[in-house]
Amino acid sequence: MSRILEQAKRLSIPTRKEEEKTKEIADFLLEQVTKEASKHTEVVSVELGGSYAKGTWLRNQMDFDIFIKIKNDTAEKNFEEIGKEIGFKSMKKFKPRVRYSEHPYVEAEIKGMKVNVVPCYNVENGQWKSAADRSSFHTKFILETFDDAKKNEVRLLKKFFKGVGIYGAEIAREGFGGYVAEVLVYNYGSFLGVLEATSKFTQGSVIGSPSKKFETALVLIDPIDSNRNLGTAISAQNVAKFILAARAFLKKQNLSFFIGKDKKPNKKNLKNVLIVRFSYKWRSPDIIWGQIKRATTSLAGQLELGGFEVIRKAAVTDEESEAAMLFLLRLPEIEKFMIKNGPDVYREVDSESFILKNSKNIMTWVDENRRVLSMQEREFYDAKKLLEHLLKQKILQSGVPSGIIPDFKRGFTVLHGNQPVSKSIKKALAEVTSTDGLIFSTSK
Repeated sequence: MSRILEQAKRLSIPTRKEEEKTKEIADFLLEQVTKEASKHTEVVSVELGGSYAKGTWLRNQMDFDIFIKIKNDTAEKNFEEIGKEIGFKSMKKFKPRVRYSEHPYVEAEIKGMKVNVVPCYNVENGQWKSAADRSSFHTKFILETFDDAKKNEVRLLKKFFKGVGIYGAEIAREGFGGYVAEVLVYNYGSFLGVLEATSKFTQGSVIGSPSKKFETALVLIDPIDSNRNLGTAISAQNVAKFILAARAFLKKQNLSFFIGKDKKPNKKNLKNVLIVRFSYKWRSPDIIWGQIKRATTSLAGQLELGGFEVIRKAAVTDEESEAAMLFLLRLPEIEKFMIKNGPDVYREVDSESFILKNSKNIMTWVDENRRVLSMQEREFYDAKKLLEHLLKQKILQSGVPSGIIPDFKRGFTVLHGNQPVSKSIKKALAEVTSTDGLIFSTSK
């Protein structure tokens, strides 16, 4: 195991040269933001945050978080406008654009690295006015609690999360974020300590000391805020994947857990996949991801109501202009006719009502158990046609979020899984149709 962990550390820990280069960029960015922030009397200070400030960032994977601390008596509207103005002016050379969390912030890109310029209130510990207010306290907590060895254990855990495809707290992934990795190492001491504990998780396990009860698949309490459950943003599916991945790695160590393993679509399953593909007008990735995930869930429910069994589903977007919803069905075409079960004949009112409602069906009869049954032709027995009907004729009743309806009205295509698709959709196809060879390892 030690050999694998040493190899993984070399992949996770930045080189000295990379650290020097990154510091130059960080200093430059901080200077640009500070210069613009000094023009606003409401700004108290500007600070670097996130994994760079804590020293837990991964090799060749650097993002910068710069926090603008604003006086806590600033009105919310001014707070947001100040944050956006400073972000846009300081990042004007790097194609800035607005992103949204609880409050808007500005994102830019420099030399392939993302820069987030985020406003927060200058508050005392525990007096939070926005979600971003905790960030500087998180940074301080990690710097005071972790030595270099612990920071490298965090890097190993982050690399593991990335390798098994569950890294990232954003809505697109609903996985394990950087601070979650840090808090897990804080609680269990090391990368292996986290995996050993995770492999033994039981339902209702709580990590930390909560001040109230939480109902999530993983309850992980923020060490600086006992009211905050870091597990809220993590899907139950990703918690389950982590448990399985921890067990699999402890049985048989492999570097693939840290670098990932390419997945290919299972050709046998492709014929049972339907893809709803459409283009959309650009908006924040957090917004479009939320919309297509809700739309996917709603359409899966409509398919089930129509008699189709949805085995797996997925939402995907390239975060530029293309999005898709994928449905793996037990059968894309089902029986043309369906049997409706009615009441016992002794229930006079109910049986008469059933007979009346089904009088135009193909056939109605009573069975050996005295129940009235009726056979009728389905309106849709081809799932592709049902989806097309829903999105063309019944979209307002389909449960699809209103914000995404205009995109569908401009046009969409329903494809079968074995038709040509883009790279991002092909990756989602592999997820939906194949077995994850890492987390479902059976080696002992």
